[in-house]
Amino acid sequence: MMIYVGNLEYTVGSDELRSLFEEFGTVTMADIQVKTRTGQSRGFGLVEMPDDDEAKVAIETLNGREHRERPLRVNESRPRRTVRDLYTGGWFGG
Repeated sequence: MMIYVGNLEYTVGSDELRSLFEEFGTVTMADIQVKTRTGQSRGFGLVEMPDDDEAKVAIETLNGREHRERPLRVNESRPRRTVRDLYTGGWFGG
């Protein structure tokens, strides 16, 4: 399962993000999303956990939990929307 982790403090790195989730099970990927031009954190990351049950426990436990004085926003990641999606039944009424 791919997990979205938002409201991260901008100095949190991928290793720290991985550590947050490893206490709940196997983590195959943990990646902080960064701005292309500057390399600065965008304040959110993605975590992949192969076991859905472990992932659900991690989501339930970490969502709303304080990390570096900020409440985390943790949920199952939704597929990214594209401009094409907006024209084919999205916001523009396709």
